[in-house]
Amino acid sequence: MYRILAGQATPRSVASTARVQLHTSAVCLAQRKKVKESKSAVREERKRVKDAARLHAVLGIPRGGQDKWPQCDLAKAVITQDKLHSEDAHELLEFPEGAVNIPSALNYGVSGDNKKMLFEVFPVLSAERGRVHFNADTVRETEEAMKHEVAKANIFAKLVSLRNANAKGIAYENRRRCIELFSTPETPNDTGLPEVQAAILTLKIRNLWAHLLKFRMDIDNRRALRRMVHQRAKVLKYLKQKDLDRYEAVLPRLGLEPGSVEGELVV
Repeated sequence: MYRILAGQATPRSVASTARVQLHTSAVCLAQRKKVKESKSAVREERKRVKDAARLHAVLGIPRGGQDKWPQCDLAKAVITQDKLHSEDAHELLEFPEGAVNIPSALNYGVSGDNKKMLFEVFPVLSAERGRVHFNADTVRETEEAMKHEVAKANIFAKLVSLRNANAKGIAYENRRRCIELFSTPETPNDTGLPEVQAAILTLKIRNLWAHLLKFRMDIDNRRALRRMVHQRAKVLKYLKQKDLDRYEAVLPRLGLEPGSVEGELVV
């Protein structure tokens, strides 16, 4: 009977059967590929949602969210190159013989009492130097000397302007401002406070991040960035354990979200 059935089978029917089997295999492979692609798309979408919800460990903001840095106290206090060259504000110090234009930002940490001594006290003392006796020419000579001292004070003010400083000079001034802003009235200029250390580290992290956006192949500085981010997290963790109120108060001043400095950091 097998011989009879084999004899009745034609080459066309055998070929059609082979094509049907081949066609069925192709359909199965296509269906498997489609299922695999759909699963891959689901995984990619889950990863995208997770990354969007995760906070940026470096900048301290949600990924794709609003950056609180421009409105925080630290950003308003520090000096940048753009801010430095856009500010034209000068403090005008009036004298009877003329006026001294003092820039808003001075180099070498000149501020407070030092600035008053340099631009208010020293010109007057220099103009009156050596004049012990009063006569008819004393007033005229003092006025001429004072005009000369005012001119020298204007030249000196331009020299000590922060616009003439290099990157190290601007970094020194920003460090001084961080210490002054985050110190307490009881302990001024206290660099050991966790708030001061976190502020200085945040400023360094921001500057290094801007550098790495331009030079993405700088591997050494990328490692340094990771170290500073973890160092800041340790400082803030210590502050949180020591005083929770101070911890919660300093984060908005630094422009940071709590989730960016708590738990495991991924940079």
